[in-house]
Amino acid sequence: MKLRELVSNYRKDISIAVSLVIIENLAWIAEPTLFGKVIDAVIDKATSVEKISILLPVIFWASAFVINSGVGSLRRIVDPKIYQKIFIDLSYNVSKKSIKKNLNLSKTTIRAELTQQYITFLQFRLPEIIENTIAIAGAVAAMYLIDWRISITSLCIIFPLYFIGRIYNKKVSIHQKVYHDSYEDMVDVFSKKDPDYVRDFYTALADPQIKIAKWGAVNFAFLRIALLAIFLVVLYIAIDLDDFSAGELYTIVAYLWTFVTATEYLPELMENWTSLKDISSRLKQQDM
Repeated sequence: MKLRELVSNYRKDISIAVSLVIIENLAWIAEPTLFGKVIDAVIDKATSVEKISILLPVIFWASAFVINSGVGSLRRIVDPKIYQKIFIDLSYNVSKKSIKKNLNLSKTTIRAELTQQYITFLQFRLPEIIENTIAIAGAVAAMYLIDWRISITSLCIIFPLYFIGRIYNKKVSIHQKVYHDSYEDMVDVFSKKDPDYVRDFYTALADPQIKIAKWGAVNFAFLRIALLAIFLVVLYIAIDLDDFSAGELYTIVAYLWTFVTATEYLPELMENWTSLKDISSRLKQQDM
């Protein structure tokens, strides 16, 4: 089964979960702009001789905060109900097809367990992908409204991301396959009742994980260097080239940090996606 088929089969339940994620994160990405308005209103009230009310900016900011917190709380109640039901159905289908294909106990057990990665992806990684997409797009759009040069500079991260992403996916997919090949033999390994054999098994199982971690470290370091360069250019534009208010400076820094945090998390999401593709290919072979 492919992820696309899974989403199609449970599109109503998954749509509810995804909608909550979108609402939660749209409210969250609006907060820095709204809070920047609050800062400017407070400063204007303190320095201006005119009577200025800060009530409206505070109401807008507080509303976004309440929506983000309320929907976020609701999502954490709804998600387990939706995705545990899907996991039960997946485990049942894997078991049924394995018995029909007469696969050995080890592969049947482990493949049923590996379907948990579908649930992990949908329940945790998919929301994180949506969250980071909204964070990156929202931050770029918000900074564009303040100064287009800041927005364009931030978008330059696309080029190093594309370059290192292609190399990373190619290397990690090889190690993910080796890992899952070994992992499927776990039950057979324990059935031998030989501690030394078990130790050798886990020693071998650790090797592809260590290699994946090394590539993850290279990816992370390369991305951080690119982000540092972008960060410095944006700060130069914000501080030396423009005369921003205190609220606008807060907004720029908040969105810039949001952009950096969301971008640097992409390698881990890519690793999970690569792992899920390998699992999908195994389950597809089982269906044939």
